[in-house]
Amino acid sequence: MDKKSTENKNFYPPVVAVLGHVDHGKTTLLDAIRKTDIASREHGSITQSIGASKIELTHEGKKRFITFIDTPGHEAFSKMRGRGTQAADLALLIVSSTDGVMPQTKESIQLIKASKIPFIVVLTKSDLPDKNIEKVKQQLVKEEIMLEGYGGDVPVIEVSSKTGANIKELLDLILLVMEMSGVRKESSEGEFRAIVIESRLDQKSGPKATIVIKNGTLSVRDEIVAGDVKAKVRALVTGNGEQVKSATVGDAVEVLGFEKVPPVGALVFWGPVAPSSHPTASLSLQSLDGTPERTATPSENYSPNFSEVEHPVSIILAADTQGSLEALLNGLPPEINIVLAKTGDISTADILLAKPTNALVIGFNKKISNEVANLARTEKIIAKNYNLIYELIDELTDALEGKKLSFEEQILGVAQIQASFPFEKNTVLGIKITDGRVAKGDKARVVRGEIVIGEGTISSLRQGKEILSKVEEGQEAGVILSPQIDFNVGDMLISHG
Repeated sequence: MDKKSTENKNFYPPVVAVLGHVDHGKTTLLDAIRKTDIASREHGSITQSIGASKIELTHEGKKRFITFIDTPGHEAFSKMRGRGTQAADLALLIVSSTDGVMPQTKESIQLIKASKIPFIVVLTKSDLPDKNIEKVKQQLVKEEIMLEGYGGDVPVIEVSSKTGANIKELLDLILLVMEMSGVRKESSEGEFRAIVIESRLDQKSGPKATIVIKNGTLSVRDEIVAGDVKAKVRALVTGNGEQVKSATVGDAVEVLGFEKVPPVGALVFWGPVAPSSHPTASLSLQSLDGTPERTATPSENYSPNFSEVEHPVSIILAADTQGSLEALLNGLPPEINIVLAKTGDISTADILLAKPTNALVIGFNKKISNEVANLARTEKIIAKNYNLIYELIDELTDALEGKKLSFEEQILGVAQIQASFPFEKNTVLGIKITDGRVAKGDKARVVRGEIVIGEGTISSLRQGKEILSKVEEGQEAGVILSPQIDFNVGDMLISHG
């Protein structure tokens, strides 16, 4: 190998896993690095899926790249954090300078140690007046993290995502630690090898998988296999949504073209069949506390569980990604009967399956279409979507304990907002009811596409000057919501009980 190719090999972007406790600033730090604003758009400011992105910087006068994998901090996502470290060359252990070492911090430490990859301790929120850097360092030493300055060689750096302090220094430190470790031996010319860090079923474009490339180069029209799932690559999409013709070592890309949803953690190789010298199954991740785990089977092959044993609660579960599905299955109480677990949207078939199995239909980060909602109402099936994993798990746990089901939400009516006009100190929504009915006193939400804009109560309902208590399908009316919601003409008004 000539000198030029050797130098180029050293410039492959290191893949960096970002781990730590929930709300310690992982995604906010990445926002500061990428100049994006992902954290504010996360539900509840919690990252709930593995995100991968590549950033460009100048280091020692040369253009360099770093690929980041952001991993969830909630305890239910331990397997997803494990996949992050399996795919990474280096880890950032994120610890709040104010809160210190917390439960998921300790779990992240175990994952990093098990992966045997180099890591850097990043102390976030260093701009806050109640920070206690020395106390946090002492806590880390108690967890057997041998920090620099405390007799060890693990680098530690204080940063502030708010002020930008030491962000550039952190990026330089990542590249320095990577170069000093000497662990990179990959080649863009060698046999292709990658790992699936997330997968899902997209209703429009079919099965997708996010992979991190560990060796070789992948191009559009290549044939690959992930576990036992084949694909002819139709498209490669980067973290910022750009379609590319090829990707190489250190890149994280979403791959379209799989025959079905591949298992998360699966190794990926060239060709229609994985080489016999390599394992083709998903990488094994044992529970840190030794408890047995439910597994998430890709939805196309999942057989419904028609159990004859009576369960206090049965559910049909539809999640946005395979990783989310795993987290949910392992976070739910074992007494809950899983009739069906899948990725993808809630369908009419799910509602029809729920009736004979007496199941609740539960979505996670999935939209419930009007067609499905109407069928659920007709069949008297409870169907509800959640955006926060702890809310879903808590409410189903409450159901097992015999508490009131807060998810017993009944859709009463759907209306389109067709006009907006002022009335006294309020803004009136001019609506036309497209399904069901709308009544004074109903709870109501304003929805724009798949986004909930706000929640309120219908405090006034009128047709002209006439005050009404209820309007039916096909009728028009003026509605005042309390509190007022910043709506647009074209939004939908959902009335529910």
